[in-house]
Amino acid sequence: MASEKHDGQNQDTVQTMPPVRRFRETAEGFRWEDVPLKEYKPVGTHFQDITRQVLFGEDESLPTQLRYFEIGEGGHSTFERHQHVHAVLILRGRGRALVGETLHDLAPFDLVHVPPMTWHQFRADDNAPLGFLCLVACDRDRPQRPTDDEAAALRALPGVKDFIRL
Repeated sequence: MASEKHDGQNQDTVQTMPPVRRFRETAEGFRWEDVPLKEYKPVGTHFQDITRQVLFGEDESLPTQLRYFEIGEGGHSTFERHQHVHAVLILRGRGRALVGETLHDLAPFDLVHVPPMTWHQFRADDNAPLGFLCLVACDRDRPQRPTDDEAAALRALPGVKDFIRL
């Protein structure tokens, strides 16, 4: 088989994937064929009941990564901030998100924009999981967790004290 060149890249060296990977909804959540279900992050106490699937951008040569996160009933993501932007599309369930100093109710097909260096956390309602797509740059910084002083200042905001989980 002849090797084709495109934009100076040898196509034989680019990781290929099937042109179509099917979606299926299971009792355990949303799943895509040939997409591994991963732990959200290494073991820690700063998040609860959340999984991750990298749909695009992990093995391909894309500048972005499209990920699907699913937070179990009553679970939550890490309370953190980054230098990079998050673009989020809620696909299923209900929950709430803290973005900056404001709490937002979430429902399917809501779009959430998390600007750089903005504190954020997602939580699923107690009676349903919360599933969402998250688009980020592949080249991104590590998350920052709040210092004790930053956490105290955020917890002083109305409604935030009872929401955030550290």
